[in-house]
Amino acid sequence: MEYKTHISRRNFLKKSAVLAATAAFPGILNAINPSSKREVKNPKFVSGDKVNLACCGIGNRGKDIIKQLYSTGLCNIVALCDTDMEAAHTLEILKMFPNVPRFRDFRQMFDRMKDSIDAVSIGTPDHSHFPIAMRAMSEGIHVYVEKPLARTFLEVELLMAAARKYKVVTQMGNQGHSEANYFQFKAWTEAGIIKDVTRITAHMNNKRRWHQWDTNMKSFPAAEPIPDTLDWDTWIGVEPMRDYNHDYINGQWRCWYDLGLGALGDWGAHIIDTAHEFLDLGLPEEINMLYADGWNPFFFPLASTIEFKFPARGDMPPVEITWYDGRKNLPPLPDGYVAGKLDPNIPPTSQGAIQPSKLNPGKIIYGKDLIFQGGSHGSTLSIIPKDKAKEIASRLPEVPESPSNHYANFLLAVMGKEKARSPFEISGPLSQVLCLGVIAQRLNSHLKFDRQTKRFVNNEMANFLLQGYPPRDEWKEFFQI
Repeated sequence: MEYKTHISRRNFLKKSAVLAATAAFPGILNAINPSSKREVKNPKFVSGDKVNLACCGIGNRGKDIIKQLYSTGLCNIVALCDTDMEAAHTLEILKMFPNVPRFRDFRQMFDRMKDSIDAVSIGTPDHSHFPIAMRAMSEGIHVYVEKPLARTFLEVELLMAAARKYKVVTQMGNQGHSEANYFQFKAWTEAGIIKDVTRITAHMNNKRRWHQWDTNMKSFPAAEPIPDTLDWDTWIGVEPMRDYNHDYINGQWRCWYDLGLGALGDWGAHIIDTAHEFLDLGLPEEINMLYADGWNPFFFPLASTIEFKFPARGDMPPVEITWYDGRKNLPPLPDGYVAGKLDPNIPPTSQGAIQPSKLNPGKIIYGKDLIFQGGSHGSTLSIIPKDKAKEIASRLPEVPESPSNHYANFLLAVMGKEKARSPFEISGPLSQVLCLGVIAQRLNSHLKFDRQTKRFVNNEMANFLLQGYPPRDEWKEFFQI
């Protein structure tokens, strides 16, 4: 079976009926999702001194999330779920928690154990975040979701709406939102050190999984036997069914437009997160694909330059964010920029520790009077050049230390002792910015976006991609709130 959902002109026209049925984005919630009969349930925390935590995704990145949450001493691991249960990458967690109930389908886990679960961690591929989180929230279960929140703009919109309805604690896994960068950016913005920002350069130029692939690919990979350990149907989830191939699983999903959000979704959530929140950027009004090397309709380009234009907000001027990815696509650097060593705040990826490169992941923020250089995750900003930094040193405000890391912050928020720092109301719009950027990549186009209607005004293919292909019948329930 050949899977044919890559976007081409002919393929798009075949889907025109779907587009006609959802002509206005605010109506999508009703057009696709008839009024749900689900009742709002009170958020649950019943275990007393520790949170009863279920874990969806227990290998690769999911494994690291579980270990970090458990190391806080604030949770009990009460259920483990993975579509590839007992595969090699899941064995470490299974050995750590040998007596914990195991599931390959999150629906079965919630059916059987929802009354024993306070919260759930979701460390699964991008395309599967949405249904797990939606089901959990509908049961009054608090949710920690790896970044980005979801694969499509619509899915993020629904996640935010569900979080409001069910009044659960939510957190996206952009860890820098609980580290030094978060508190510094907040303090410097409030003190007027970071002000009148007009331009941001964000960059991630390290090697990615797809950089060695053939950009002349004419179809998706050929079918292979499904491993005995893998529940392939549940792994595919809300996406159209396709034949199994090893190049879809164990991190390879990030390469494909249909399954992940590429380098931008992976690293943008860490690099532009604090600027997005504290500069109150919201959604852009223009997304322009300035450069694409090795573009093809199946997987992400070998290099991309994407420009996001945000309008003025109150007394803050318009902002342009330019994103650079790809090993040969380095951004221009201002005088005084210090390349330096690899940022120690960047944790190992599923492929191991990130390797030093000519320009390590980070950002450059251009204000009216000052230029700031920053890295990724929790790394703090520095003012460049050095003489300007010395000049302003005495005016810099004291920056408080973080009272808890990102994992503890979530669990303490579930307990009612802290407020989550990256709830869906904050991380959702950021994730939608990343979704919009990926649409520009996929179409290799200049796009204009209406922030009020949440629709593109110059490209109907792009409007189709806001929601993506309709889910399979057995997955439609997750699009109801």
